[in-house]
Amino acid sequence: MNLNQVTVPSINVEQSIRFYELLGLHLIVKALPHYARFECKDGDGTFSIHQVEELPKGEGVYVYFETEILEEEVGRLQKEGVIFDLLPTEQSWLWKEARLKDPDGNQIILYFAGDNRKNPPWRIN
Repeated sequence: MNLNQVTVPSINVEQSIRFYELLGLHLIVKALPHYARFECKDGDGTFSIHQVEELPKGEGVYVYFETEILEEEVGRLQKEGVIFDLLPTEQSWLWKEARLKDPDGNQIILYFAGDNRKNPPWRIN
């Protein structure tokens, strides 16, 4: 199997489109008001937004986007007015992460892990 896409819930898909385009995703489907789909700059994965009447309770969805230029991306987004909950920080799981929320409160993690993404020292073979 190969992961095709991840879909997150949104109350306002059009507002979310602007946010994810600002992150650098490329819009490929715009079926307002219910749905939008994006291609990532790198890789074959896609990402979509689906309109819901009510957002999930609790912590919600976590979505990770990897970039080799984490600090540059965070700096670019800060200049655009994006607020981060956590600036790039080395984590104990050997990833450097920055955290923010999309307009619907979904947790977005921009990170760089390099080889540790799929091959951490504790990987089970």
